[in-house]
Amino acid sequence: MKRDYRVQPSQTSAQESLAGAVGLVGDHLISLKGLWPQRSDYAELPRSWGRDLLAGVTVGVVALPLALGFGVASGVGAAAGLITAVVAGVIAAVFGGSHLQISGPTGAMTVVLLPVIAQHGVQQVPVLAVIAGLMVVLMGLTAMGRAIEMVPFPVVEGFTTGIGVIILLQQFPLLLGAPKGESESTLMATYQTLQHADWSAAVAPLIVAGLTVVLHLPGRRFPKLPISLLAIVVVTVVVEIAALPVDRIGALPAGLPAPALPGFDLGTIRDLAAPALAVAALAALESLLSARVADGMVLDIGRTKPDRELVGQGLANVASGLFGGLPATGAIARTAVNVRSGGRTRLASVTHAVLLLVIMLALGPIVSRIPLAALGGVLVVVALRMVNPAVFRTIFRTTRADRNTFVITLLATVFLDLVAAVLLGVAMAAVMSLRHMAKYSIVRRQYLPADTREGVIDYTPQQEHLRDRVAIFRVDGALFYGDASRFADLVTGVEPVDVVIIRFHRMHILDASGGEALKDTVRQLGRRGIPVIAQGMTEAQLRTVTSMEALDPAQHVVELSEAIRRAEKLIDAVEPALSGPAARESRSPSRRSRGRRLLRRHPQRRQQ
Repeated sequence: MKRDYRVQPSQTSAQESLAGAVGLVGDHLISLKGLWPQRSDYAELPRSWGRDLLAGVTVGVVALPLALGFGVASGVGAAAGLITAVVAGVIAAVFGGSHLQISGPTGAMTVVLLPVIAQHGVQQVPVLAVIAGLMVVLMGLTAMGRAIEMVPFPVVEGFTTGIGVIILLQQFPLLLGAPKGESESTLMATYQTLQHADWSAAVAPLIVAGLTVVLHLPGRRFPKLPISLLAIVVVTVVVEIAALPVDRIGALPAGLPAPALPGFDLGTIRDLAAPALAVAALAALESLLSARVADGMVLDIGRTKPDRELVGQGLANVASGLFGGLPATGAIARTAVNVRSGGRTRLASVTHAVLLLVIMLALGPIVSRIPLAALGGVLVVVALRMVNPAVFRTIFRTTRADRNTFVITLLATVFLDLVAAVLLGVAMAAVMSLRHMAKYSIVRRQYLPADTREGVIDYTPQQEHLRDRVAIFRVDGALFYGDASRFADLVTGVEPVDVVIIRFHRMHILDASGGEALKDTVRQLGRRGIPVIAQGMTEAQLRTVTSMEALDPAQHVVELSEAIRRAEKLIDAVEPALSGPAARESRSPSRRSRGRRLLRRHPQRRQQ
């Protein structure tokens, strides 16, 4: 017998699968294998420390206005943004699973925090960071890091573009010097801001923000320049000289506050459980996506360990909450700057955090004079860069499934929330993938002769009477829940015949719904006295249909020639008196009906 080269996944029972999952979690929980800092994390340090220090300084300069801006945009304050960048940057670098990741406050996290702050107050943000951090640590310990591989590209891009739109809308209070809208919906809050804006007083902040955006224009020609920081410096000097009436950042702390456990009780934990889960999901998703992007930019260093990265990000969030900071994630833009600047070890991320701490300690009075509208301008540039027209063109030139997934994720991000957007995007991608798979899963009637791995198979002259008495169907690709009803309808709708042969020799996927459809098909044909012969299943597929009682093992054969001989025996067993081509050709439909009645009375003959 020729070898079957189809992919046949290993089959395990529910108990074996559960035991395997428990064992995997046990390895993580007991041995912490691969989840703890190791000496190998710094194997490249003797050769790259100079480049790492330079990259860390560069990232720190880039991160300063972003940390301040995201702190202000979240509603907690610029100081909280700086504290988060310092504390989370160090902890995630040491304990995380990526050599290149830069962590801190991000625009996506700001989007999640705003409705939480509106409902529970600013004082609960550190508590939220601690609870969410513990959830992310638990994700890492239970080996959930590989789940990022299940997020399709259109979902990632739709999510990123939607965040860019939301960040842009959130800057209107800073750009107009107007109070922030009270609605939890970003769109409605923006509308409220525009309604209550004093347009005569908005001229100065609009000029400041516009100048900041214009100063970013040379950035594409000089990518190595810290253009955001330079723009902030120039704009601040202009505002000081012109004495423009705009709001400033205000006083910053003279150093890091002492760590303290935020006060909370069971009631607080219950109230914050749902938003903490949303923050944890976003922290895990954005951090792993950022790490995956960084891995693709540098091919000569170790890949990110996703479970360890989750543990590191979780600890970074817990630490940030203890110091009064915001929830943090891996930051794609800052990570990309680190890679392009030559960073190759965790020293770069630690250096960036130390530089921010030095700025906080030594330059606090100067930083406090930065106009809020200038930070709004920086974040407008960040938002515009996240809305990438090239991505639109790429995705809309691909498949309809990719376009639908991208649009659904984008709209859900803007109109709903980020976690719902990712879930809807993944669900949409799954549905479209199933439609695609069902489209290319073929169930069709087959007629002999047929080219098989045995050679060309056809009825012999002695078997010619079988041609209109045996119906052959072929299943290619998958028999699964997306295609089960079509299979059952086609096979059970066959015209009156004496035997049905179903060929599964090119079926790669069979699930429980497919097995149930086969069971229903065999049952319906059996009621009509039509026996079914299955041909070409793998051992795993045969075990599946046997365990579901969809098919008796005696009804299965390996090759098509064997199936035809089995069909001939079944028919000849019902009408033994007739033999020879002439007699067989004389059989009428009425004789076939009597044969089917005999098969119904003597079902054991189907197994001969």
